[in-house]
Amino acid sequence: MSEGGFHVHGPHDHELEHAVQGGHGDHGKGGGMINQIAMFTAIIATVGAIFSYMGGATQANAGLFKNNAALKKAEASNQWNYFQAKSTKQSLAELARDLAPEAKQPTYQAKIDRYEKEKAEIKVAAEKLEGEATEWDHQSDEQMHQHHRWAQATTVLQVAIALAAIALLTKKKWLEYAMFGVGGLGVIVGGLAAMHL
Repeated sequence: MSEGGFHVHGPHDHELEHAVQGGHGDHGKGGGMINQIAMFTAIIATVGAIFSYMGGATQANAGLFKNNAALKKAEASNQWNYFQAKSTKQSLAELARDLAPEAKQPTYQAKIDRYEKEKAEIKVAAEKLEGEATEWDHQSDEQMHQHHRWAQATTVLQVAIALAAIALLTKKKWLEYAMFGVGGLGVIVGGLAAMHL
């Protein structure tokens, strides 16, 4: 309404007024369809928001787990470098033992034995870290799979909402059925994501 009291309706304003009052020409039938579609859209939009949040959370977890895997791989690499350094020292001690006079050989043999023991401990630590890195990678892959499921579910629900809008505008009953079918499919895909399938 303008200041002078003159009011101009847009083409959609007239339709909206009739829709609120129960439909255009079919007071009982159209209002029920409109209410049903509005309720469906509100519920599916809420479920879609939850699915979208879950998708974001699993994507963040996948990144975090992949980062943990990289850190464990770096730690394992450090251990293998340490192992190699001990191997080099052991080789030098073996050379020194072989070249040393017989009286000095037990001293070098003790070093060789110590390096061998240290290498065994380092190897166990490195292999453990590699195993942890593999486990973090596996968890990251699982989270990414679940993220893709949540994203698929969210996309299907968005299609259902679009079908709801088209059904509302065209008042086609088959589109309303399609909207319910696609919405149900989206909820099923979200259920698969929740079950880690």
